[in-house]
Amino acid sequence: MDKELFISNILNLNRTIAEEIFKSVKYPWEVLPILSNFIIELLSRLMSSKYERLEENILVAKSSKISKTAELNGPLIVDEGAEIRHCAFIRGNAIIGKNAVVGNSTEIKNSILFDNVQVPHYNYVGDSILGYKSHLGAGCIISNVKADKKNVCILCQGEKINTGLRKFGAIVGDEAEVGCNSVLNPGTIIGRQSRIYPLSSVRGVIEDNSIYKSKDNIVKIK
Repeated sequence: MDKELFISNILNLNRTIAEEIFKSVKYPWEVLPILSNFIIELLSRLMSSKYERLEENILVAKSSKISKTAELNGPLIVDEGAEIRHCAFIRGNAIIGKNAVVGNSTEIKNSILFDNVQVPHYNYVGDSILGYKSHLGAGCIISNVKADKKNVCILCQGEKINTGLRKFGAIVGDEAEVGCNSVLNPGTIIGRQSRIYPLSSVRGVIEDNSIYKSKDNIVKIK
């Protein structure tokens, strides 16, 4: 399977400070096991007047807004203009992009949020990549472990790809919208500018510019 299907056709790498990590892999989910070390190396290079180091492996832009009730664990980079709201929980191994919003009671773990991502209300994002301007509606959950605890596989165009990862949530493409209280099952790929109806349970690959109403009712946006 051509890597272009999963990277440049889904994610604008110019919209994240993590661009470099994607150039070393074939598929974007392959960055997840190496994300921690990448963040530690990157934050040492980002030290400047724009950032402050809160702890050894936590770097936060001075222009970001961090609620006093948020819990931050490293390795972590919070980029310029980002907002971490009341009771947000960042467990570590995370990059929060420019002007991104991590909202009330949202939990982030081992994930990359590109610039302008919004996960504003009661969301769980684990072992995932959220593209530029993507948005998760209130209560949307990204499930990152299969019930049988086996490796996550992706079925795309009749080809089954074993990711080699026991924990892998989703890749949400640029400007995609996921409706409230939806669940993205392990290994879900959502293309650019696609729309997921509220209360959906999604798995597999959803093409770009699609409207997902149910697994048997997916239409292209004209």
